[in-house]
Amino acid sequence: MTPHILVAGGGIAGLTTALALHAAGFPRVTVAEAAREIRPLGAGLNLMPNAVRELDALGLLDDLEADAVRTRELRYYHRSGGLISREPRGLGAGYHWPQLSLARGHLQRVLADAVRDRLGPSALVTGVRVTGLEQLPDGRPRVRLEHREGTRGGCASLEPDVLIGADGIRSAVRAALEPHEGEPPWNGMLVWRGVSWLDARRAGPFMLIAGDDRQKAVVYPMAERPSGDVLVNWALAMPADSIATPGHRGDWNRAVPVSGLLRHYDGWEFDGVRVPDVLRAAEAAYEYPMVDREPLARWSHGRTTLVGDAAHAMYPIGSNGATQSIIDARALAHAMARHADPAAALAAYEAERRPAMTDLQRANRRLGPEVVINLAHRRAPGGFTHIDDVIPPEERRGIAARYAATGAFDPETVNAGSPYRVPVSAR
Repeated sequence: MTPHILVAGGGIAGLTTALALHAAGFPRVTVAEAAREIRPLGAGLNLMPNAVRELDALGLLDDLEADAVRTRELRYYHRSGGLISREPRGLGAGYHWPQLSLARGHLQRVLADAVRDRLGPSALVTGVRVTGLEQLPDGRPRVRLEHREGTRGGCASLEPDVLIGADGIRSAVRAALEPHEGEPPWNGMLVWRGVSWLDARRAGPFMLIAGDDRQKAVVYPMAERPSGDVLVNWALAMPADSIATPGHRGDWNRAVPVSGLLRHYDGWEFDGVRVPDVLRAAEAAYEYPMVDREPLARWSHGRTTLVGDAAHAMYPIGSNGATQSIIDARALAHAMARHADPAAALAAYEAERRPAMTDLQRANRRLGPEVVINLAHRRAPGGFTHIDDVIPPEERRGIAARYAATGAFDPETVNAGSPYRVPVSAR
């Protein structure tokens, strides 16, 4: 009999894990999501070509591209307006798959619809969260589930053959495995996210990351209307001591007025994209502390393991949060298909993914490819005329290439094809 696999968390990591397991020959998968319903929440995100490759292998690319924008160019700017670098992305950079900018809610909706269609409506259970976990003598997990008020109510105990913790940075599964870990560490930076509808001529056809060594702005288009308007995703980052918002320290996903951010970005304009105009077009901003998780010495305990942010939450740098969650899902399903013993499968998955993700977490703490902005400001704080005099081209190329290699999204690696295709004989 095929094993019953319980996935805790119905976000991007959890839903992709369910789809990847189904594609690898595991039909008995249940996704337990704490929210009462899967709703299109959150702002935007970027999916790197290695993640798009895996979603294409799952047959989802057309649905995703129906409401997404292909990211064709990334530009880094100094806050003075000087261009630090411009890089082609996706197909223009020689990849066989595009890089996609899209709303997080659109991606989650496509994944959830596919789970219900392929695994059945009962495969995705909402209003249920993990509140306890113990390991049975044979390595199987015993999971305590709590039904949220307004659903069925009460608690239940379940003993699946495998438990996958895909429940985010504040993962209950991780907390049960690492009970002394505590809260995610905060680096003192705050992040604000939002979306704005703009005329395409004011949005810019590129993704931009701009700033200095204290504050930054990220702006990129992620959806288009027939009228010519473009939905723009934006994110701002500043140290907490830069903005006097009472009670903000340590808040999580708090709505704040956009007007309070405007003065910090007055005059920020980059090749026609005016950051204040982008902010004025937004209805709301949501504030987050910039937190991550310390790398773990292990992810897997018997027949329980972690994926996505539950395993390796990292700073929002380099478009790698959702991207690496998708890769985790495919790697896990591949390992499950190739090992008869679930514990051995989870150990093999971890052996491949954990060292690489530990390196990427540490790279993001060093600011990854965005370090070129800090270098430019440190060497030419008042701006520059020729960036080559500040950061030589070979140095800029080296920074980008090292980060791409760390995340395994360099063109050569990606274009070699998915390493996670499962031969029929292995299922």
